[in-house]
Amino acid sequence: MKKILVSVLLIAVLVVGAFALVACNKNADPLVKVIDVKLTEEEYAFVMDKENTALQSSMNDFLAQIKADGTFQTLVDKYFKGTGEKVGYEVTTTDVTNTDANFIVVTNCPFEPFEYLGSDGKIYGLDIEIAAAYAQAKNLTLVVKNIGFDDIFTQVDVGYADIGMAGITVSADREAVYNFSSTYYNASQKIIVKADNTDFDNCTTVEEVEAVLAQLSGKKIGYQLGTTGGMYVDGNEDWGYPGFANIEGKSYATALDAVNDLINGNIYAVVVDEAPANAIVTAVNPK
Repeated sequence: MKKILVSVLLIAVLVVGAFALVACNKNADPLVKVIDVKLTEEEYAFVMDKENTALQSSMNDFLAQIKADGTFQTLVDKYFKGTGEKVGYEVTTTDVTNTDANFIVVTNCPFEPFEYLGSDGKIYGLDIEIAAAYAQAKNLTLVVKNIGFDDIFTQVDVGYADIGMAGITVSADREAVYNFSSTYYNASQKIIVKADNTDFDNCTTVEEVEAVLAQLSGKKIGYQLGTTGGMYVDGNEDWGYPGFANIEGKSYATALDAVNDLINGNIYAVVVDEAPANAIVTAVNPK
């Protein structure tokens, strides 16, 4: 009788364990994926007021220096390959006077790995550590403000901030109004879709991806407000993007907000820069 009871209990445990394993595997299924085709070719740089040629020259010299001595590659490896300890910095929540002693940086989170907020409330990212290294080299006090992406240009223009560092794409239109540092990163836009979306499975070129997009009707595609993703989806003549008349673009404060809406089934896809796309997909998919 005792042996029978033990056997029954053992079977029950195995059955429960099997269900638990199935449930665990089910929860581990990915929610979204990145289509591995580059839709655009872009260059990132830091933005400054058009008249601030001194900062432009100083930043360019600094970028050249840290690229030559290996510091820049170390930072890139830290945020793109996970090597080294990441350093977080305080984010100001109040207005700070722009004096010669401060180096005021405006950015927009989340845009990992370029800038994002950690669980400790501090700001991390490639752009931020470059900013911190520059401030230290020039004996300045680093001040970081996390604001809306479009507001970055306004604050730089009116002198509330020294520089915008937020994975900003250089364009002829922007260069006509602002100064940019030398390019520090080459970027591209990619598409995020639900993990079970098979529409792009046979696509290996941008032309093939765009052929699929052109056949969609009434679909919504999300993007972060003010970014290249929106210009690509909606069309922008100055940037050379014809857009897609059959698709409805939908803007979000952040790319992460857009991806969460994708997961909830409210939009068809999200267009965002490659590095943040990979970071977001890794973050939202079950481990």
